[in-house]
Amino acid sequence: MLLFFCKTIARLPLPWVHRLGVFFGYLSYLFDRKSNHIALANIQQSGLASNETHAQQLVKTSRIEAGKAILETFFIWGNPSAKLLPLIQQVYGWQHIADAQAHNKGLIFLTPHLGCFEITSIYYGARAPITVLYRPPKLQWLSELVVKGRQKGNVEMAPANASGVKKLLQALKAGQAIGILPDQIPRQGEGEWADFFGKPAYTMGLASKLASKADAVVIMAFGERLPAGKGFNIHLTRIEDISTPTLLNQAIERQVAACPSQYLWQYNRHKQRRYALHKLAKSQQNQPEP
Repeated sequence: MLLFFCKTIARLPLPWVHRLGVFFGYLSYLFDRKSNHIALANIQQSGLASNETHAQQLVKTSRIEAGKAILETFFIWGNPSAKLLPLIQQVYGWQHIADAQAHNKGLIFLTPHLGCFEITSIYYGARAPITVLYRPPKLQWLSELVVKGRQKGNVEMAPANASGVKKLLQALKAGQAIGILPDQIPRQGEGEWADFFGKPAYTMGLASKLASKADAVVIMAFGERLPAGKGFNIHLTRIEDISTPTLLNQAIERQVAACPSQYLWQYNRHKQRRYALHKLAKSQQNQPEP
């Protein structure tokens, strides 16, 4: 059923995909109260809404944008690069990549759950090799769908395990690019607590470690979704320092603040895994009294 749905969506023009996404997102907004509650709490915590009315409106808008994101993912997975690349209207900040390539530096692309995070690796992969970290689904057939949908052009996939991390490091040391979702909650024992919009979030340390080991250039990549299915603009911003999880989260915050309506606010970054919560409590116990 999912394969059939993916193929059906891929045959539609992008404006129709986004129209269906609006409908799907609005239904989710009406009936998925739990996700609305998480989104509202995260938006209020961020301080990006000027008042309660603005916060509620941002919940609705972001849920609709999330509906577009889900369907456009199937659209992207089901189409070749030749059909997808013309959808990219503008690219801002390419000079950062050109500078890194001129100095034979590896590139780390950080793509948060913001806008269309599937399109950025495809655009770069049409020009140069890039290895993208992903968390394989438990179902084998779904994992095959994800890999096949994302491996276009020079895009290679690396599973989120020891062999995948080794593959990322090898790519960086060869002067190539890698892609990471920096706001994905890491597995137990693979992250550290750091504030995200003023509240502790269990944050990955992998991006910071790879940047340090490979002396790589870090780029925040954001695929801005344009209205009425007109395509995407890609924004590339160089990040000077992600040596700590706090600095990484601050870089993500700045990117989210540029386009809060397209952030996946219902993603619960502040969720507390049992092991991570134990580490947080232990660290707080060891802190000296003020």
